[in-house]
Amino acid sequence: MDLAQEELQSIKNSFFNILALFLSHDKIESKYVACLMKWSAQLNLSQEDLHKIEGEFDQIDFNEIEGKIERMEAIYHLVHMIYLDNIVEDIELEVASLYAEKLGFQPSVVGELFKAIATAPFDGSSTSEVRSNVEDFLKLHNI
Repeated sequence: MDLAQEELQSIKNSFFNILALFLSHDKIESKYVACLMKWSAQLNLSQEDLHKIEGEFDQIDFNEIEGKIERMEAIYHLVHMIYLDNIVEDIELEVASLYAEKLGFQPSVVGELFKAIATAPFDGSSTSEVRSNVEDFLKLHNI
């Protein structure tokens, strides 16, 4: 993954927010834990990142994302995490859908959006093309 350090940190921050969302539940299904662990490994979380999670485990809070631009950026980060290994798994789409709905996106729109993302590798689309398609999709749906 060739990302600028600032962009990678931004994606990591989104990952931490997704982690906080799931940690806020009384119980987390193992399939979600597996997905989150996979993303953490693919993001190459540093020792510092892992110590932060460990040290603040009971204090990690989900941050509501209010602004349209920030919500769109969070969706882009989801796309990056899904495409880290160039394989789109159903569980990744499920985790992403739960997060997107928590961000305020309607379930029907989320479903359409992630169906498009899931088929992108078969269409030969690059990550940048997917990002552009996501942006167009969100504009089309006035999001």
